[in-house]
Amino acid sequence: MNDTVLWYTTRGAGAVSLILFSAVVVLGILASVRVQSAAWPRFLTTGLHRNLALLAVVFLGLHIVTAVVDPFVSLGFGAAAIPFSSPYRRLWLGLGVVALDLFLAIVITSLMRPLLGHRAWRAVHWLAYMSWPVAVIHGLGTGSDSRQMWMLAIDVACMATVVGAVALRLTQRQGDMLSASTSHTAGAVDG
Repeated sequence: MNDTVLWYTTRGAGAVSLILFSAVVVLGILASVRVQSAAWPRFLTTGLHRNLALLAVVFLGLHIVTAVVDPFVSLGFGAAAIPFSSPYRRLWLGLGVVALDLFLAIVITSLMRPLLGHRAWRAVHWLAYMSWPVAVIHGLGTGSDSRQMWMLAIDVACMATVVGAVALRLTQRQGDMLSASTSHTAGAVDG
C-alpha cells in the first residue's frame, strides 16, 4: 500500500473517529437522561448509540492499524499498546493509548453486560467521560491537521456538542434532585 494512502487514511480515520465517538457520547448522555419525543422514541437513541459505537470501533481500528503500519512514523504495535512508549510525539500518542485503554474497558464490559449486572457495567461505563476528552487532547496534540481550519471546526463542533449534552445531563440531574427534595419536604409537611 502506498505510504501516502496510509498517511491520509490514518488522518481521515482519526477525524471520523472523533466525530463518531462524539456522537456516541452525546447519544449515551441523551439515552441516560431519557430524552425522547413522538418523532424520536427512546429506543431509536439507544439503537443508534450502539450502532454508531460499533462503526466508531471500525474507524478507530483503521486509524490505529494504518498509523502502526505507516513507515513514516514507525510506531510499531508496542507504541499502540503501551502508553507513553513511542519515541514519536510520546505525550500525545501516549494519551491516545490511554484513551484507547479506557475505551477498551468500556467495550469489553459492554459485551459482558449480561454477566456483570447493570451497576458494575454502569460504573465502568463512566470511563467514557474520561476517554473522550483524553482522545480529543490526543488529536489536538498529535494530529497533523489539528491547526487546519476545517479540523478546528470539527474539534469545536464536537466539543460544543458533548459539552452541551453534559450540561443537559447536569441540569436534569439538578432538576431531579430539586423535585425529590420538594416532594420529600411536602411529604414531611403533610405527615
